[in-house]
Amino acid sequence: MNTSSASSKQPPVAPPCAMVIFGAGGDLTKRLVMPALYNLSCSDLLPKNFALVGVDLVQQDVSHWQQGLHEFLLSTIKKGGEGSEPGEVLNEAAWNHLAGSMSYLSGDLSSDDLFEQLATHLSALNSQKGLGGNVLFYLAVAERFFGPTVEHLGRAGLTVEEGESWRRVVIEKPFGHDLTSAIALDKQVLSVLREEQVYRIDHFLGKETVQNIMALRFANGLFEPIWNRDRIDHVQITVAETVGVERRGKFYEGTGALRDMVPNHVFQLLAMTAMEPPSAFDADAIRAKKAEVFTSMHALTPEDAVRGQYAGGTIAGQHVTDYRDEPDVSPTSATETYVAMRLMIDNWRWAGVPFYLRTGKRMTKRKTEIAIRFKQAPFAMFRDTRVDALGENWLIMSIQPEEGMKLRFNAKKPGPMLTFEHVAMSFNYDDWFKQAPATGYETLIFDCFIGDATLFQRADQLEAAWKVVQPVVDNWARHDASFPNYAAGSSGPEEANELLEREGRAWLPI
Repeated sequence: MNTSSASSKQPPVAPPCAMVIFGAGGDLTKRLVMPALYNLSCSDLLPKNFALVGVDLVQQDVSHWQQGLHEFLLSTIKKGGEGSEPGEVLNEAAWNHLAGSMSYLSGDLSSDDLFEQLATHLSALNSQKGLGGNVLFYLAVAERFFGPTVEHLGRAGLTVEEGESWRRVVIEKPFGHDLTSAIALDKQVLSVLREEQVYRIDHFLGKETVQNIMALRFANGLFEPIWNRDRIDHVQITVAETVGVERRGKFYEGTGALRDMVPNHVFQLLAMTAMEPPSAFDADAIRAKKAEVFTSMHALTPEDAVRGQYAGGTIAGQHVTDYRDEPDVSPTSATETYVAMRLMIDNWRWAGVPFYLRTGKRMTKRKTEIAIRFKQAPFAMFRDTRVDALGENWLIMSIQPEEGMKLRFNAKKPGPMLTFEHVAMSFNYDDWFKQAPATGYETLIFDCFIGDATLFQRADQLEAAWKVVQPVVDNWARHDASFPNYAAGSSGPEEANELLEREGRAWLPI
């Protein structure tokens, strides 16, 4: 995250470096990482001295790697996919600059020979291109390869920093599949690297509206004084998707909605909403305050968590099948595709304020938002008027698909009688700012180049988050679920509504 002052017009300059992508032939690289690098090239934010090395088991030369990525970019832009705009055409100059930096190595990640070959290759590139010995390793591979790949890098001497040079490793989610495995993976990784070299990435934090949560709270005297238990009734965080598991049946069967979304994506939104003001706007201060949110949180109980799995239904006029009928999914699967939970934070700011979280697939609409419900105004003064109720006050931060904010409040309707209308003031990013096409990875990759870890998870934060949900993970493993229990195209299982109804509250409509 660029923390330059408001008067600064230029972002920091990324230093020379090589970037190595393990899993260069995979879906993540093709759909998100490479389009982000292309967008950085379009914005002239790539390092001027730059080398991009693809590493994968697939036997191919660099021209075939380049061709496949080029064709995907063209296809994405033509369809108006993520990271592109309507009417956009491929910037060939930006692509050629990126393509000219590329090289490719094929090999097995379990082989020391591959890493010795990579070390030789990087040494040559460093001499040819003046990269200053700086290397960013990006692990766009399955979770089981994270620890072993880092150990191989260490054995090959590729994590050693000499003089002013740096070596950094980007690790994708999921970081562990429970508390025990997360601690073990941290121990394995940190036996080779220092914490400062590890960048645990979550692309949600690359979205402008997510980053704007801190600006909204801490740069405005309007909001921070009322951002507490005295004025806020409860908070709802929703991450709803219309898509199913697509081609990821094997992955999802071993993961489920809780592991896939909660300790990373959803909890990141919670942390930025609930954190205390940091003492300074720097990575260590901000990440320390995020970690405090989870260490102050009550461990989740089974009574405060709901799971669901979608049955067939209709979305946007199209019939979709049961989760259990998806490719590579067991016909008796007990894997959840929906999670809702009620969480409490035991500190002076939030004691007594419930945080309700929900995330699910095959929902009625794609939507990610944070909704702050303020406490009701006293009604006594309106008893002898025509007013029979007051509308609820909400601050809603929309993250996707639209990006913006909405404040809902009561206003008097024109006329001689006192009657109220529930109205809204809206701020939409697209109305105010011209945004460059983005996948959500651009800011994060650029931050890796310049060494800004503000938007990345630290080990203590991640482990504290797992501690919160681990009791439910264990409970669900011991008990069968009655699946499926919600129809595709709906808002989720009825039990999720009951989670709020027992305290006289209700979810905002999706």
